[in-house]
Amino acid sequence: MSDFFHGEYKVHGGKLVVADLAVDAGRLARVSISGDFFLEPDEALADINAALEGQPSDTPAAALAEAIEAALRPGVVLFGFSAQAVAIAVRRALAQATGWADHQWEVIAPSVLPTYVNVALDEVLTEEVGAGRRNPTLRFWDWEEPSVVIGSFQSVRNELDPDGVARHGITVARRISGGGAMFMEAGNCITYSLYVPQTLVDGLTFADSYLFLDGWVMEALGSIGVEAFYVPLNDIATDQGKIGGAAQKRLGNGGMLHHVTMSYDIDADKMVQVLRIGAEKLSDKGTTSAKKRVDPLRRQTGLGRAEIIEAMAATFTARYGARSSTLTEAELAEAARRVESKFATDEWLNRIP
Repeated sequence: MSDFFHGEYKVHGGKLVVADLAVDAGRLARVSISGDFFLEPDEALADINAALEGQPSDTPAAALAEAIEAALRPGVVLFGFSAQAVAIAVRRALAQATGWADHQWEVIAPSVLPTYVNVALDEVLTEEVGAGRRNPTLRFWDWEEPSVVIGSFQSVRNELDPDGVARHGITVARRISGGGAMFMEAGNCITYSLYVPQTLVDGLTFADSYLFLDGWVMEALGSIGVEAFYVPLNDIATDQGKIGGAAQKRLGNGGMLHHVTMSYDIDADKMVQVLRIGAEKLSDKGTTSAKKRVDPLRRQTGLGRAEIIEAMAATFTARYGARSSTLTEAELAEAARRVESKFATDEWLNRIP
């Protein structure tokens, strides 16, 4: 008799899905899906179990979800969960997907580093987590020089005003994740990076992974009186305006970077002198003023930047049992090497002119 496996997945804003199953000869057997979800008619639960029965145990989450959806008859209603959620619970039962509680989390407090080193560390630490040499980690950034960090696929020419960059002494860097440009002066932003194994988001769509990975920060913001929400795909906003944006990068070794920058006390006049923010982008966000797109956290909370970062770290630590960590000498040395060989080079910065 095969051992039974147990997996759970809590849908963001929804219900708990539980999968209990065995594996016989490499295939799912005696599958039982349960949870506090709603399903009509009741008989559809047997159809879900039957759709999973006999599936190869290494079937990807997307294929499991497709099998479930194909087995559901017209008119079936799944409320508070989905075929995708069932697939994730199954993958977790088989240890092919993981949850937050499956990992020992670490938090690195902000320390002032050059912007080039910060972007290089994102690559280094994502690789370290993917290779299993570092526990999954939350790292808060800090820096001194005024900077713009552009997304991996952005054009330098299209995103930056060279006169503004020169006038304000801006350091321009390109990161490994996609998304838009970040205008950063000392103390004007709150930036953090999450380095996680891709098993943590196994089965999630890209859009859902953003919500999933930032659930803790929404809780932290709520604790200081800021009710934030996601505007698909990657903007974080309140009813008073945008406060930040997220970006991601998945590496071939199984590591994943999730990066967020939030406005704390941005100089909007300087920002629009440095960045080219076109009419098309503004119209998509429902505004005609670049300066009105961003509503800083300092104005919304009245708190110091350090207090907000402390609230975020405390929420993450309490929620996931995280412990304090630091950057190792080897990690800093490798980041410095990559600054010289990649991130500070014209070839990398201007790879999309």
